[in-house]
Amino acid sequence: MTEPVFSADPLRLLIAAAVGIILLLILIIKFKLHPVISMMIAAIVIGVGAGMPLSLIGETVEKGVGRTLQGIALLIGLGSMFGGILEVSGGAQKIAKTLIDKLGQNKAGWALGLTGIVIGTTVFFEAGVVILIPLAFNVAKQTKKSTLCYAIPLLAGLASGYAFIPPSAGSVLVANSLGVGLGTMIAVGIPVAIVSTIVAGILWGQDHRKQHLHTASCKCCGSKR
Repeated sequence: MTEPVFSADPLRLLIAAAVGIILLLILIIKFKLHPVISMMIAAIVIGVGAGMPLSLIGETVEKGVGRTLQGIALLIGLGSMFGGILEVSGGAQKIAKTLIDKLGQNKAGWALGLTGIVIGTTVFFEAGVVILIPLAFNVAKQTKKSTLCYAIPLLAGLASGYAFIPPSAGSVLVANSLGVGLGTMIAVGIPVAIVSTIVAGILWGQDHRKQHLHTASCKCCGSKR
């Protein structure tokens, strides 16, 4: 018995996919709907928009979710556990504080970026933000600098570690989708994550600080650029 196959018009499928992605962003950002529910709604809208029979949409969504989770379900559970352990034990904060003490407060952005990479490989991005973002506020308060100077490197490190370096769920999902071995993913992901954190986090954070200082000076003296 062969499974029913649906072939959509390419242009119609592209339009439906674009509408689905926009709807997904609106549901998550504007209406604060849970990402899983938002993805389910977006998937149904894409299926309907592409002209898929209603009888196939539910089955297709179910199979797609199952195939996606079969390689990372265990990592999702372990990631939730590690996130809870790091939050309760204070391990993540200890790593960040140790790096800040070693590098000094002048290099706190580098310390938080590196901490983000390390923590991002073991927990979900959202969990890492909840655990570590108070450190960015504390360091900013101590140094009397903009919070973004420290939050940007931290968030860049978390995102890079989660996206590129196994055993994070995001990187393993990408590796499974591309058929790439985890060893190769680690070998390529570590340098890519480091470069991404430096460019998008540390350097951009420093540039933001310079712009912030210049804006403040202009407000004080009343000069215009």
